[in-house]
Amino acid sequence: MPSLAQPASPLAGNNRAPYQRHQPEHTLLYQLVERHYPTFNTLMAKTGRPLPDFVQQEFDAYLKCGRLEHGFLRVQCSRCKHEDLVAFSCKKRGFCPSCGARRMVEHAALLVDEILPQAPYRQWVLSVPFQLRFLFASYPELMGKALGIVYRTIATHLIHSAGHTHDTARTGAITFIQRFGSALNLNVHFHMLFLDGVYVTSFDQHKQVFKQVNAPTKATLQALVQCISERLAKLLTRAGLLTQDDENAYLTLDQLEDNSLHHLHGYSITYRVAVGPQQGKKVFTLQTIPAQAPEDDRFRQVGKVAGFSLHAAVSTQAHERQKLERICCYIARPAVSEQRLSLTKNGNVRYQLKTPYRDGTTHVIFEPLDFMAKLAALVPKPRVNLTRYHGVFAPNSPYRALITPAKRGKGAVKAVSTEPDDRTFMEKRASMNWAQRLKRVFGIDIETCRHCQGPVKIIACIEDPLIIEKILKHLESKAQKSQAELPLLPPARAPPEFGAGLFGEESYIH
Repeated sequence: MPSLAQPASPLAGNNRAPYQRHQPEHTLLYQLVERHYPTFNTLMAKTGRPLPDFVQQEFDAYLKCGRLEHGFLRVQCSRCKHEDLVAFSCKKRGFCPSCGARRMVEHAALLVDEILPQAPYRQWVLSVPFQLRFLFASYPELMGKALGIVYRTIATHLIHSAGHTHDTARTGAITFIQRFGSALNLNVHFHMLFLDGVYVTSFDQHKQVFKQVNAPTKATLQALVQCISERLAKLLTRAGLLTQDDENAYLTLDQLEDNSLHHLHGYSITYRVAVGPQQGKKVFTLQTIPAQAPEDDRFRQVGKVAGFSLHAAVSTQAHERQKLERICCYIARPAVSEQRLSLTKNGNVRYQLKTPYRDGTTHVIFEPLDFMAKLAALVPKPRVNLTRYHGVFAPNSPYRALITPAKRGKGAVKAVSTEPDDRTFMEKRASMNWAQRLKRVFGIDIETCRHCQGPVKIIACIEDPLIIEKILKHLESKAQKSQAELPLLPPARAPPEFGAGLFGEESYIH
């Protein structure tokens, strides 16, 4: 898959910019990983806790992402025959900003175009205590069971608020499991895009009628988060992971298998240094603005209990499709922002927070090796689905084909058309391609030549190392030759003396 160009702001409108190849080797993140990852990997092996294979593959693939030396596509303009090279991407899910932005665009366009019907939506965000963040990051199967509890709790609230039961009404949600916080800390939490209401079957049994519910109050959020915390406690108790007495409750992790990433997860979750002489100490923070007065939780639309936090203030109406797509882009955004990454004078890594903390903290400072540890902790395990579909949006739901725009799903009825269709089966099933999504969300047009505006097509896929080296050497020598043939600029001239004309002659007044 071609590598993504440096992204602009989402939903860039109709202003189409020509495609410019993203050069990761010129970015600070790439330079940091290229320089410090080998040392970090060796250090982890010496401590007896080598990085798992999937984490090493994440770093190795990132160092090849967007690099022409590891393969590319040749694309050519059909009109002027101008050629460009489009490098391959790593397609990883950990910390690659380019592939993360690509995945964000794909998810947002897919949801708005094919899955989410014309209805109001609300974003529910659930944060969990540090201990559960560790469990969810290390044991995805436990996270899946916990997410099922969270969904059923909120879905039941929506159905009852609409005055119905599970037999007469149904709702749905799409969950994006985010593993990162604003400070590059490991923070597993759930962004759930819920229908802001329920579907009720009409009298003719062939149409689903949507019924919107009122926005949740603070008391409702508090009751829901209390219910979620109690049900999760029962889940952990049945699994033998939670021990409760009259006064306290604590996790018992002895029966869980050891993992070489456990200590990196623990340090990342608790904002502590993972490697080096400062190991175990709090990550250094930078406060550049005055501290804010603590907000009164009585007036905030958020429910809190025992480290749990439930927020549901962001919503969109049925006609606000662009706002819905922006919300989808936000909850599917990549973990690392290159725009917020910089270096201090002594070579440490400075990362700016997306939103300042209440104490005035705006940046976190990492030593380079500890920065590598923070990136490693963000890599999810293989085959763990970070996007989950619930209720009417679930693939096996009989209602999915009835309410989704694509009309695909269990029990879907193929429409009969009298118009001829020459498309192949794969073309009919294919959704919007990557070039179209790139144009739609980022305003970058990869299908149009930047010289003559002609159509561009792929003419070759180059993967042979010998051919790659030959082509790149040819292009390099061609670029050097063109640079040498550029005419030299004449030396700068001194400013004209007083009374001189525009071209140095004596000025006269006629």
